Amino acid sequence: MTRQIILNAFDMACVGHIQHGMWTHPRDHASAYTSLDYWVSMAQLLERGLFDGLFLADILGVYDVMDASAAPALRASVQIPLIDPMALIPAMAHATTHLGFGVTCNLTYDPPFLFARRMATLDHLTRGRIGWNIVTGALDSAARAMGLQQQLPHDDRYDVADEYMQVVYALWEGGWRDDAVVRDRVRGVYTEPDRVRPIRHEGRHYRVDALPIWEPSPQRTPVLYQAGGSTRGRVFAARHAECVFVYGGDMKATGRLVADLRRRAAPRPIKVLPLATVVTARTEAEARDRLDEYRRHASVEGVLAHASSSMGVDFGRFGMDEPIDANGSQAIQSNVDALAAVLGVGWTKRMFIDNAILGGRMPPFVGTPSQIADTMLQWMTEADVDGFNLSRTVMPEGLENFINLVVPELQARGVYKTAYTDGTYRHKLFGRGDRLGNDHPASQERWPSEPLSA
Repeated sequence: MTRQIILNAFDMACVGHIQHGMWTHPRDHASAYTSLDYWVSMAQLLERGLFDGLFLADILGVYDVMDASAAPALRASVQIPLIDPMALIPAMAHATTHLGFGVTCNLTYDPPFLFARRMATLDHLTRGRIGWNIVTGALDSAARAMGLQQQLPHDDRYDVADEYMQVVYALWEGGWRDDAVVRDRVRGVYTEPDRVRPIRHEGRHYRVDALPIWEPSPQRTPVLYQAGGSTRGRVFAARHAECVFVYGGDMKATGRLVADLRRRAAPRPIKVLPLATVVTARTEAEARDRLDEYRRHASVEGVLAHASSSMGVDFGRFGMDEPIDANGSQAIQSNVDALAAVLGVGWTKRMFIDNAILGGRMPPFVGTPSQIADTMLQWMTEADVDGFNLSRTVMPEGLENFINLVVPELQARGVYKTAYTDGTYRHKLFGRGDRLGNDHPASQERWPSEPLSA
């Protein structure tokens, strides 16, 4: 059977996400991001295009590394202003039937009990269509917002995260037996008390003694996303993640990363999705013209402000042709490594800007629907990826163009679904049960009498 491509829209509850400056385009509607109508319309559009999910990124700080100031990010609207993406999901879920929702949540600043309850609530309200992108944070500004001087060192954050996962797995998987809720009107018993137990954890970073106050949701544990590109991040991703979001950029480097992730996770299956941006039209000339039109709105200041914070490097300190030194960064190490793979050793700010065609950190896929499909399938073959997280350009026309032009081409080639299957987000992605299987560490937290998923 031909492998079916997975497609997520990659977005954020803000004006400017990855392709900085696109909000200045006269046809862009991203400034309506505070409207539920905007998000509901997007969700319905994605469901029409049979997208697997909407992947919502999030941060808790501001990009203030460049020139030691938030001013560049504020001017260019680099992920600021920004609202809470979790509040948007119930409305979008209510307006759709099949679309999944992956949301980024930073575990460093959210107590496990409160977070586990919030995700269980979303799993209920979406009827099992919620996923969690596990992040530990990369911004000192977020740490300061939470009352700390700075974030923990990169690898230490993952040590904390491993323990956090153990706690939330226990809360989701181990508190209630599957048959705890009986809703017996005759006896007046809603829940059998002996089928619910407290979760107790005494660890280095967390102490919990709590009875989970929510009943089991369709998936129990949400679909688990993670973007583990560094060595420590890959160890974490291989243990916990079901879907891994990688930077993309260089196909060969991505292929090596994918092979390493699959080796580390084996025999447990994982899905790997690189970032991609698509500009398409019916003819190549039209696609190139559209790229040129979009490019006139790209923000150099925006991409530099974003990259400075996500890489932990103040681009304002370097001349245009001075090699950038990113050694010792405590930010997103995988971004540093991925960019070096694309631009080479000793890359400069000028090289980086030239590569940031649409105000993002890597060139887009540009061409006809056939050419875009060729490129995507080449990535799937040569880098062994399972699909793509598609970042937005001009909204909503970028998505509309992809859905109207590229989706039919992929379907004609037999590599993209023509209808949704029923079931939860996890079932749609993996074609098996609603809950994590017995090959995942979360299964160790279940009641001993419970059968494990296949």
